[in-house]
Amino acid sequence: MTPRTLAARLPGNAVRELLRLRSRGEPPPLGQLSRSRSVCGASWRQQQQQQRWQGRRLVAAAAAAGQRIWAQPAAPYTSSPGDMKSYLWEMYNETKKVSEELVFPGRSNFLNPDGIFANNEVCLSDIEIYGFDYDYTLAFYSSNLHTLIFNAAREILIQQHKYPEDLRNYDYNPNFVIRGLHYDVQKGIVMKIDAFHYIQLGTIYRGLSPVPDEQVIEMYEGTHVPLDHMSDFYGKSSHGFTMKQFMDIFSLPELTLLSCVNDYFIKQNIDFEPVYLYKDVKEVIRDVHVKGILYGAVEQDVEKYISHEEKTSAVLERLIDNGKKLFLITNSPFSFVDKGMQYMVGKDWRDLFDIIIVQADKPAFFNDNRRPFRRVNQRDKLHWDKISNLEKGQIYKQGNLYEFLKLTGWTGSKVLYFGDHIYSDLADLTLKHGWRTGAIIPELRSEIKTMNTEQYSQVVVWLQGLTGLLERMQIYEDAESRMVLQEWIKERNELRELTKTIFNPQFGSIFRTHHNPTYFSRRLSRFADIYMATLSCILNYNLHNTFYPRRTPLQHEALLWSDQICGSPSKYSYVEGQSQIK
Repeated sequence: MTPRTLAARLPGNAVRELLRLRSRGEPPPLGQLSRSRSVCGASWRQQQQQQRWQGRRLVAAAAAAGQRIWAQPAAPYTSSPGDMKSYLWEMYNETKKVSEELVFPGRSNFLNPDGIFANNEVCLSDIEIYGFDYDYTLAFYSSNLHTLIFNAAREILIQQHKYPEDLRNYDYNPNFVIRGLHYDVQKGIVMKIDAFHYIQLGTIYRGLSPVPDEQVIEMYEGTHVPLDHMSDFYGKSSHGFTMKQFMDIFSLPELTLLSCVNDYFIKQNIDFEPVYLYKDVKEVIRDVHVKGILYGAVEQDVEKYISHEEKTSAVLERLIDNGKKLFLITNSPFSFVDKGMQYMVGKDWRDLFDIIIVQADKPAFFNDNRRPFRRVNQRDKLHWDKISNLEKGQIYKQGNLYEFLKLTGWTGSKVLYFGDHIYSDLADLTLKHGWRTGAIIPELRSEIKTMNTEQYSQVVVWLQGLTGLLERMQIYEDAESRMVLQEWIKERNELRELTKTIFNPQFGSIFRTHHNPTYFSRRLSRFADIYMATLSCILNYNLHNTFYPRRTPLQHEALLWSDQICGSPSKYSYVEGQSQIK
């Protein structure tokens, strides 16, 4: 809670009294929340009015903080419709006032965009070995790279697959899709799904146009996507799965191109099979990578495509200075990695790593124990000698993790591996091998900056207050009350839409649907012990730091015992909890 704790806001310390009574197992009615049950010299009516006012203030404060308390709302002065309506709007105004007070000056800019966030407790003192992916982990790219991928794939579609030349009228839009979306291969529809497999209405697009909610409900017979329709463990659409999840940052141009081609065919009234379109776009995107178009372009103009703002060199040198061992496992070829690392770190970058593995073919690298390592020189020439140990200064290709563990002995929680792809980089390491994992989520920085704005703070706190008020006042079922509640529900829906569009007009935050975590967020919390915007965030902490996950209350746990209401000396515990709600 803030220094101006919720308890201090209420006359007679009503919340503290509530806590005292709760500790004795007595759920008090709201009319008995004052510290004294009688007021010397006051009339019975004055006592009732004061107690009623205190009760309403408590209800409003609890609603604004998103809390639940035992007591039911106090009955209005009379049961007449006019008084009932006045009572509800009085509660509304009181709750809104408390919500506005919670957005205190300085509330913004308290979340650190360069912080490290924990899903599971990690103590850096226990970490002896640090491992890294390359793309979007050690190396960050400018927006020019996604434009390159989009344009190159579009040209292959036109020239080799004979797609209409008018597709050149579509340019790459970096602000259309977000990471973690699902694509229905059979229907040609992109959508956002929450952790419980429910589609978030208002985030369904066919081509570049939204699909009305009524059509979505008709197509899917509701909003739930059955498990057997979802993507497989690695987010792929295979073995009968109809959904493909786009999880890595490189997939954004692919999903955008899919949407653009769909859009063109629909607007031109061209009959097409969505499955073939998906396969064609998937193939040309693969060609951009496999045929070296992407790698060649970046190697020829490193400064255009690689961001030098990230402090990769400083991170690696700091780890080395503290006696840590480093290794690199990437799917990219050596010439591509070498060019980028020389640009970011220097010509002697290889001296920093104990082991370098390229073209590893993750996630197969973590699962297939039949693939041996193969040594390769700086010119990508392969050697045929049997690998019996992994030496510093050498470059290795392919291989598998089981052999890696056997040759190095780097097992268990003393290893921390960083990557940007939750499935390909982190899932198997967490589930099968016991390594600690760190996810690099570049979108995190911009989302936190948005969350730190006063606009977002005001909207999300009032959304919580209004939701809590609706939850408590829905017991009134007379016609006047229902009309008022419908107005509140309409306003709540508008607030929920605003908390979506403030991040991305089409799909919102990558971490939340309205009140639930996204499917992406659920996988992130399962497979990543810690996550951060960039690797350079490590520089903000010493290497003995322990990252503690917040104790977030379960739904059945009353929040009144927490430091959010009981007067924590820090304002951040309360605000952090509120700010996560989108």
